[in-house]
Amino acid sequence: MSFDLQKILAGKRALRRDLAQRGIVEKLQMLDALRERALMLNAAGSGVSNSLELRETPTPYRAGGKSTLS
Repeated sequence: MSFDLQKILAGKRALRRDLAQRGIVEKLQMLDALRERALMLNAAGSGVSNSLELRETPTPYRAGGKSTLS
């Protein structure tokens, strides 16, 4: 992996040119493949609990108390 910004930008321009030259059918096929991959990754990740998730408990508010925002 290169951290040379000029190489990265040149690669992005080349990829964009390549994608722009492809036909609409090929672009739609690529989109379908990406959608299938996203669905597969979602399904695989939904059964696994991430131990690094941030979970907060809601702050308990008093009901019926005197408001201090008058």
